[in-house]
Amino acid sequence: MKKDMGNRFCTRFGLTVPVVQAPIGSASCPELVAAVSNAGGLGILSGTWREPEVLRGLIRQTQAQTTRPFGVNLVLAWDMTERLELCLEEGVRLLSFFWGDPAAYIQAVHAAGASVFHTVGSADEARKAADSGVDVIVAQGWESGGHVWGQVTTMALVPRVVDAVPQLPVLAAGGIADGRGIAAVLALGAEAAWMGTRFLLTHEARVHPHYQQRLLQATEADTLYTERFSGGWPQSPHRVLNRPQDWDQAEDVIAHYDDGEAIGKLSSNLPAPDVTGNIDAMCLYAGQSVGLAQEVLSAAQLVAQLGEETDQAVRNLWNRQGTMG
Repeated sequence: MKKDMGNRFCTRFGLTVPVVQAPIGSASCPELVAAVSNAGGLGILSGTWREPEVLRGLIRQTQAQTTRPFGVNLVLAWDMTERLELCLEEGVRLLSFFWGDPAAYIQAVHAAGASVFHTVGSADEARKAADSGVDVIVAQGWESGGHVWGQVTTMALVPRVVDAVPQLPVLAAGGIADGRGIAAVLALGAEAAWMGTRFLLTHEARVHPHYQQRLLQATEADTLYTERFSGGWPQSPHRVLNRPQDWDQAEDVIAHYDDGEAIGKLSSNLPAPDVTGNIDAMCLYAGQSVGLAQEVLSAAQLVAQLGEETDQAVRNLWNRQGTMG
């Protein structure tokens, strides 16, 4: 794609490809985040479930691998004051908030010269977030993998949110895994695509190889919107690969980390590379775009491919329009 996308969001954060790597839990790591940002996208590190000093180390490792912008995501179902302060101390200048009201945190972020992203599931939520001082809105459609905040599909949600907050950049999340999807949400008024499932299929993503194989084999019909893996986070619906028989027939302890720590049945933890045991019974997050993700690439290759595909999709659209005209 061209060096400067030209829209507000890509210009402000230096993106050459309108792609943001979603904070895919423990699968996000310094290697992935830095690679995405270095390739011209924007990487996001998940911070919520990392112990504060572990998070500090991950931020420093990411900074050692990129000089480009990257962010940290914090889930507001819990008090994130300590982790937010740590992020700002370490020089993080992009904070992404999810699943709660960000108002109490915005002043501190802005005082540090940083920007606030917030994920919403409706136009009303977007207006409220804008009124509270958020800088960028993420409109998350129901098709998304992982934890799902709203009930509206991406196609219906994004233009509603764009119209509701014309003063702010809007990013589109849910059901996007290739350049055709990126071009589609740009046409709806979004300024970049927020993609999680597709980045699970990168060499850098910290996920178990069997999990990646399951993703490669899945179709658009192979996910389930459920609350089965909500232990420790009640009423937190999510989308995962759909094989309930694996969950129901599993033992109480389904797997172990390499240090011997047990993973219980219906744990919300996704399978890391060092896990051994019944991977199929674990929480295999995936969005409905999973059928479009058909190969494992490096993060740099993926970002470059997405840029090329987006350009091609836009050219194809113009060619069809010209033919029709």
